[in-house]
Formats: sequence, structure tokens, C-alpha cells
Amino acid sequence: MATKEEISMTGFKIVAYAGDAKTAVLKALDKAKNGNFDETEDLLKEAEASINDAHNAQTQLLAAEAGGEDLDMTFIMAHGQDTLMTTMMLIDETKYLIDLFKRVNKLEGKN
Repeated sequence: MATKEEISMTGFKIVAYAGDAKTAVLKALDKAKNGNFDETEDLLKEAEASINDAHNAQTQLLAAEAGGEDLDMTFIMAHGQDTLMTTMMLIDETKYLIDLFKRVNKLEGKN
């Protein structure tokens, strides 16, 4: 059975990984805004790797609960879940915006 401390530590991991992903994806958006699309792709890959690490940490707890463990929710875990979800949405929206920046650059003859 996972202790509250273990659950909180998982929450910290999720926050850290999702935070790294958020930092990378915001840098990618800034690079795209300035037309640096090669750097943008590298930063998106970095964001995806970090968000996958966060999701994997979450999945371990989900599997434990699905296996019958009674898990206590902690505030840090709730924060981790919130950070994970909002960052996943930010990644999706950023990909859309980067595509728009690419289209605008092409229309303006900058590509």
C-alpha cells in the first residue's frame, strides 16, 4: 500500500516533469513566433518526453488503485494532476499555434 508520503512524492515528480514540459513548450512557442522552427521542433520533443515522464508517474498510481489499493489523495498530488492536465492542454494548443505561425510565415514569404 502506498503511503501518503509516497503519493506526495509521486505528486512532486509529476509537478517537476510537467513543469519541465511547460517550460520547453513555452520556449517552443516563443521560437515559433520568431520563425525559428528548427529549434521549435527540438523543444516540442523535449516537452513531449517530459510530459510522458509525468504521465508514467501518474499511471503507476492509477495501476495501484485499479489493483485494489486504497490511496489517499494529497494536496501535492492534486497539484500534480492539475499541472499535468493543464500542461498537456498547453502542448496541444501550442502545436496548433506553431502550425499557424508556419502558415503565416509562408503567406508572408518568410519561409
